[in-house]
Amino acid sequence: MTASTRPWTAFYGPNVRADLDAPPYRTIGEMIRAASDTYGKAPAFTACMPNGMNGTLTFDEVDRMSDAFAVYLREVAGLEKGDRVALQMPNGLGFPVAAFGVFKAGCVLVNVNPLYTADEMAKQFADAAPSALVIVDMFADKIPAATRGHPIPNIIVTRVAEFLPSLPRGIIGLVQKHWDKSVKPVEVPHIRLPEAIAAGRSHQQAEKIEVDAYRQSVTPDDVAVLQYTGGTTGVAKGAMLTHANLLMNMHQTMEMIESFEKGREVALTALPLYHVFAFSLNLLAFYWIGARNILVPNPRPLGNLKRAFENYKITWMSGVNTLFNGLTNEIWFTDNPPRHLKFASAGGMALQSSVAEEWERITGRPVLQGYGLTETSPVLTFEPLGKQRAGTIGVPLPATQVACLDENGREVPVGQSGEIAAKGPQVMAGYWLKPDETEKVMKDGWFLTGDIGIMDKDGYFTIVDRKKDMVVVSGFNVYPNEIEDCLATHPGILEAAVIGVPDAATGEAVKAFIIKRDQSLTEADIRAHCKAHLTAYKVPRQIDFRTELPKSNVGKILRKDLREQEFTQKAAE
Repeated sequence: MTASTRPWTAFYGPNVRADLDAPPYRTIGEMIRAASDTYGKAPAFTACMPNGMNGTLTFDEVDRMSDAFAVYLREVAGLEKGDRVALQMPNGLGFPVAAFGVFKAGCVLVNVNPLYTADEMAKQFADAAPSALVIVDMFADKIPAATRGHPIPNIIVTRVAEFLPSLPRGIIGLVQKHWDKSVKPVEVPHIRLPEAIAAGRSHQQAEKIEVDAYRQSVTPDDVAVLQYTGGTTGVAKGAMLTHANLLMNMHQTMEMIESFEKGREVALTALPLYHVFAFSLNLLAFYWIGARNILVPNPRPLGNLKRAFENYKITWMSGVNTLFNGLTNEIWFTDNPPRHLKFASAGGMALQSSVAEEWERITGRPVLQGYGLTETSPVLTFEPLGKQRAGTIGVPLPATQVACLDENGREVPVGQSGEIAAKGPQVMAGYWLKPDETEKVMKDGWFLTGDIGIMDKDGYFTIVDRKKDMVVVSGFNVYPNEIEDCLATHPGILEAAVIGVPDAATGEAVKAFIIKRDQSLTEADIRAHCKAHLTAYKVPRQIDFRTELPKSNVGKILRKDLREQEFTQKAAE
């Protein structure tokens, strides 16, 4: 395996360095302390509810509360350096307090999807073996089933409205308990997050504990986060992201995006913080630069974002293709687009060109596409502001090497497709307790992404598709992203997803799942549109009209679920 040259550095901004020194902080806890000292009384996090109810914590308040939680974990709960603490909660003021407390305590944070079933929770808990769990009360009824056989000794329960002023907190609590009955009694021994913080603070004052001492033995190469992913092989596993991985990726990303102004940005966080993109960039990087972070607990339906856009001068937001597509179809958004937005960034799934164009038409600001994976902390490439190229994922970040490789691990010529491989300081330390899985994706220091891509002569990369999603029709490679991008340009289509299905004549055939915008749309209309833009073997052989498509909690369309549905349906026939 060879390293290509770096033609992409010619497209960096004038102040962007191609190579970077180590970040200014050794650990995330050190970064949190420094940012808190710098920005003090400025607002750090604002939780905004769909009805506009809100609450805010300053940098000072987050710092003090997370200090107290760190003391609770170490002195009251009895955890030690390196012990795992699982966080299972939606966006809210409790998330940064708990997460930062974990880092300050020298423990390892384990992000868990709040919407997981008890079975899914049990698998992750069995693998990570956390010594503590911070969970939102809405899902605490799953704990008994999820911890059967591998109990978690310390359960801390929080609320969606945690740390909001007493009036909105009380109203939301009453609605959840009596109106929508989304909160059930917690039937396991536990402590509430505010009580844990109070216990930690009392212990801290009585024993005169210096919280900074906890992280003195933590090194940059110690694991900071276990971020679970299906990865390139489909087996759920925890990517070990070190302090150096995460800090360096923040450092690289902020170097690339020169327009960030320290202490002046207002970031909208609609993606869930447990997702690696929002966790690394929204939660950590924006704290580093003193931004105000507007947290939305649940962006569905999209009307839940309306008050956040109306009440705050949003300068930056992140999202996935379905979020941007959805907003451009909301009348309240198109009638009054955000006026202070500098740009938005997209990740998690391919950004369709038609969606990017419509977003820029409505807002007057671009969506810059980035690319990365859980295993890369997560960002590998990003579009340089003012030098974006439609359909690409931009160029590699500073201090990052990216290449397209053939089946033998050799770099393919410029303009040819190959598996994207990456090398850089943001690449994970490996998979937790899974050396065999690590060995499958790490070759000679390169991480094999499982994505197929193309590099042009200037070093801009284009994602063709996931290697495992490729459809082979009569020996020809067909990439669902290309067909979905074509379908998205039809005015009668709201959303589309494409998979391969077995076919006796061609081996596999292309099947499209369509949500209509125009109810008069027919299969013939769709095929005619595709024939005008695609070669014949890429035109969908089968078309299935749906009212909804399966999606992850960040809004990414789940092709694997569509494939499973197809398999189940065929097996039943």
